[in-house]
Amino acid sequence: MSVNLLGLDSEQLSAFVEALGEKPFRARQLKRWVHRFGESEFSRMSDLAAPLRDKLAQAASVVPPQIVGSRVATDGTRKWLLHVGNGSRS
Repeated sequence: MSVNLLGLDSEQLSAFVEALGEKPFRARQLKRWVHRFGESEFSRMSDLAAPLRDKLAQAASVVPPQIVGSRVATDGTRKWLLHVGNGSRS
């Protein structure tokens, strides 16, 4: 089963990377790629070692929540209803 990295906090991401047999700094690199650059394709994460990219492709994914509803308030504020898994919506 693939782990969605967007569902992990920093501590959980570090534990996940450690479970893959990688050093802790790899979690910081991965977090930068996912959260700062918005990258979801491990093959494009050029400063990660190729074996790590292969491990990630097998064990992980980067999937944002699905927008299931959208509404614009009278003041122009946009509100989204997100499907966050397990039948839950936020």
